[in-house]
Amino acid sequence: MTYREFLENKIDIAPQSGIEVDPAEISPALKDHQRVCVLWALRGGRRGLFARFGLGKTVMQLEWCRILQKHIGGQTLIVMPLNVMPEFRADAVHLLGLDEPPYCRTMAEVKACQAPIILTNYERVRDGDIDPHYFTAVSLDEAATLRSFGSKTYQEFMQKFKGVRYKLTNTATPSPNRYKELIHYAGFLEVMDTGQALTRFFKRDSTKANNLTLYPGREREFWIWCASWGLFLQKPSDLGFSDEGYSLPPMDIRYHKLTSAERPADFEPDGQLKLGHDAAMGLTDAAREKRDSIEIRAAETARIVAAAPTDHFVIWHDLEEERRALKRALPEMVDIYGCMDLETREQRVMDFAQGRTRLFGTKKSLSGSGCNFQRYCHRAIFMGIDYEFNDFIQAVHRIYRFLQQSPVIIDILYMDTESEVLLTLQRKWRQYDELSAQME
Repeated sequence: MTYREFLENKIDIAPQSGIEVDPAEISPALKDHQRVCVLWALRGGRRGLFARFGLGKTVMQLEWCRILQKHIGGQTLIVMPLNVMPEFRADAVHLLGLDEPPYCRTMAEVKACQAPIILTNYERVRDGDIDPHYFTAVSLDEAATLRSFGSKTYQEFMQKFKGVRYKLTNTATPSPNRYKELIHYAGFLEVMDTGQALTRFFKRDSTKANNLTLYPGREREFWIWCASWGLFLQKPSDLGFSDEGYSLPPMDIRYHKLTSAERPADFEPDGQLKLGHDAAMGLTDAAREKRDSIEIRAAETARIVAAAPTDHFVIWHDLEEERRALKRALPEMVDIYGCMDLETREQRVMDFAQGRTRLFGTKKSLSGSGCNFQRYCHRAIFMGIDYEFNDFIQAVHRIYRFLQQSPVIIDILYMDTESEVLLTLQRKWRQYDELSAQME
């Protein structure tokens, strides 16, 4: 045995605590790579599926729950953002031939329906309406959603799910430069305590909080450990299968720099007229710039849409004032918003996903994860930019995902005072692509 082999034998590997099943039990509706992923997750018991956008995490979770319920009994739970629910129901019925899984708000509803697979949303678990320990198995869809609740909710979820025998976390390839996200998943799955993982693999930066750097020489050990409990899948050929039907079309990024000179003049505190507008550098300045330039950006959005009268567009915005401005500029746009009735919101999402609506206005917080718009839409407009790269890249991949047949066009609008925001976005995008390749 070489010294290298000796060291690698000391690497922690996540234990297997699941069940072995006959591959013939897996639904024939699943593709080869999906079948292998489900068998691996069943065998592990507590695992993470980090599959690229469009590889079928929805159907894999449903099948994982179905098999566990068949062998172990009880009820299984899938926790998800509300906007994802129509996709789960459609795949359960049309792909797997199952009864439509019900959405439950309380434990009384869960016990009353006795369905084998239950759907609920993160807020119901967070607020204590749904008790994860009642279920045989629990799957978190779009697990990165927990980030939007903050680290406190991460810790709460770890406690709420602690001891659940079968657990699955699912998200597209997690941001590889956010090591703490991976550590949190490992902690949730009870593979390794988060504090132990931080101490084992990372050195701290005394000059910057939460800046984690892998110890030199520990990089390979860290990724081998991650691979023992998390399956990082970029394309079917990673598992030895054909990539036919899973090649991505070209993507054309179009930047639209808008001038702030069209806005009302700015004045100094002493009343003197400013010759130009200040550059938006920080979060406060960027937020002010977004508010002040709404009408300009809405007009540019309408111009882009008018130039392609037959294309379907998803139009991303962040503020209610932006949504109202878009409705004035594009009266035919169908929109959704947070306080809208859930049933109406789901119907509008499905109408756009199935091509019945041409223009769809939504927020990244509502539709930025889980929605599949690639069947009829190959164009997206970002009405504005900000520093939240993860939300941005998730929204891009609502249409730039496997099974997209047309070249994708992404229009990104920004003001001339937002150059620093744009440079930060582009830098994070390059880093994301580079480190995703490394993680694969």
